[in-house]
Parts: sequence; structure tokens; C-alpha cells
Amino acid sequence: MATSKVERLMNLVICLLATRQFVTAEKIRDSVAGYKDSASPEAFSRMFERDKFELRELGVPLETGPAPGFGAAEGYRINLEAYALPAIDLTSEESAAVAIALRLLESPEMSSSAERAVLKLRAAGVAVDQESANLFTALPARSRGSEPALEAVLSAIEDGRVIRFRHRPTPTAPFASRTLEPWGVVTHDGRWYVVGHDVDRNAPRTFRLSRIADPVEALDPKGAVRKPADVDLREIVGRAVGPAGVSGTASVWIREGRAQGLRRLGTRVRSATVGGEVGEVLEVPMQSREWLARLIAGYGADAVALEPDELRADVVARLTVAAGAGR
Repeated sequence: MATSKVERLMNLVICLLATRQFVTAEKIRDSVAGYKDSASPEAFSRMFERDKFELRELGVPLETGPAPGFGAAEGYRINLEAYALPAIDLTSEESAAVAIALRLLESPEMSSSAERAVLKLRAAGVAVDQESANLFTALPARSRGSEPALEAVLSAIEDGRVIRFRHRPTPTAPFASRTLEPWGVVTHDGRWYVVGHDVDRNAPRTFRLSRIADPVEALDPKGAVRKPADVDLREIVGRAVGPAGVSGTASVWIREGRAQGLRRLGTRVRSATVGGEVGEVLEVPMQSREWLARLIAGYGADAVALEPDELRADVVARLTVAAGAGR
């Protein structure tokens, strides 16, 4: 499957943020997913020039300079100091949007290509900043909270294709084949849902992505599906699965300077030291215990669930599974 421009640009930014030195265009082509799709060196050069222009237009401080070990060859990197943002105050709605974006960035679909690129650069002798690389390699991918069907569903929506998949309404129910004209993907109460027109039932339907079995089959032709202009996807999901709401709060410790996603969601209560590490305790709204446990576990040793006991036990169980998968 060809890499989209957005994903290619994201992979490029992540890799250049993780390097301490200037990286040549040749190394970038060999390491960053999306550039090997170009038909020739000339095609890559044109694609890379467009990408550099777009990043600079977006305000990304892309610098040029001599690449170590390549004579006078020009290299590229991102100025970390200029790229860093000042302190930002967000509304609750804006914080929620950022949290959703962070979950996407932490998902295997969005992080695996960038992770491979950083590993290639390190293998080629390029100095990689370990702190930056750890942003998306802290835990095995399966613990980061994405759904296996997400990439295939999003690709089908982008192409306007009908999809066929096996789905079960509850964790213990048998799988049944469903055919759907997908309109979009929505997050609700910490879970992912695909919404569309169910061909078999001739009506709008909502399917939870975690209950869709691989593989998801995209049917030809492209462009066959379009979302109706008057359809509100969130309203459909809300009717199907019930209203989302905060069900209490959780007490979470985070290490100083880490776990920014949790920091945005929570309210600081006090400073605290856990295991000799300086940090702070947050009060975090618990919209979904499953979702919050997944988020906390994704930060590894940088976040600790303190209360309630059920949340803490859930996080411990997830980390135990992740530790076993990494052996």
C-alpha cells in the first residue's frame, strides 16, 4: 500500500527530530517510508523538494548544513529549540482533540514506519537522540491502544470503497460477515467506531473496531461510496452505544517532563516522588477505565496509576502482558 503524503511528512518530521546531525537526502530516501515509492532519483528529488517547501510553509524549522562523513554533501535536520512550543493553555474540547491525535501518533499504524526509519539511520551511523526516539518506542506496539482494523478502514474511506469484514456485537458472540459502505471513523468514550450504510440491512450502522476481525476486505471500484452531506456521524454513534460521560476521576503520578498526553488531560494536585523519581500527581477524568488504563500503560515507567484500585490493576495487567510480549 502506497504511503500517503501526510504519513510521509509525519515520518520525515519524526526522523529529523530524532537526529542530532544533518542527514543527506539519500539517507532520507533510504530510511523514510514513502520516498522509495518514487519511480526514479529525479522523481524523488521533486517529491522531496515539495515536502521541504510544505514543511517550511507549516512553520517547521528545517535547517540545511554539511552532513558528517559526506564531504560537502548537504544534509537536513530540524532545529529542536525553534520547533519547541511555549506553554499552551487549552480548553477542555481542545485538550480532547489533542488527546485523540496523540493516540493516533502512538498507534502501530502511524509509528511503525517512523520507528523503522530511525533504526535505519542509527544503523547507518547517524547519531539519534534517544530521548526523542523513545517517544514512540517505549512499549511493544500492541500495548499502544490502536485497533488492527483501523488502517484498512481508513484507507477504504479515503478511496470510497465498500468493505467486507467479520464482526461480533459482544466479546463472546460468534463472528458474522458484514458488508458496509463506510462513511467515517469516530471515537466515543475512549473507543473507535466505524459508521456507514449496512448493505445487508439497508440502514445506517455502527461497528466497534476492536470487534472487527482481520482482514478487512476493500471491494472495487474506488469512489463508489460517499458520505451523505446531512449525516452526523457522532449523533449516529451516540444513539447506537449511548451517551459518553465522565465516570469519576483517577489519581495518576507522572514523571517530571514526561507523559504530556496525561498532563493535558489532568489537573495537577501535588508534587510527589515515586521510586526515587521526581514527578507530580494528577487528577484525571475517567471517561472510560479501559481507555485510561491503555493510555497510562503506554507511557511505561513514566506514569503510575494510583487510584482507583481497579484502574491500577488494569494497568498492571497490561504492562505484564506487554513485558511478556517483548521477551
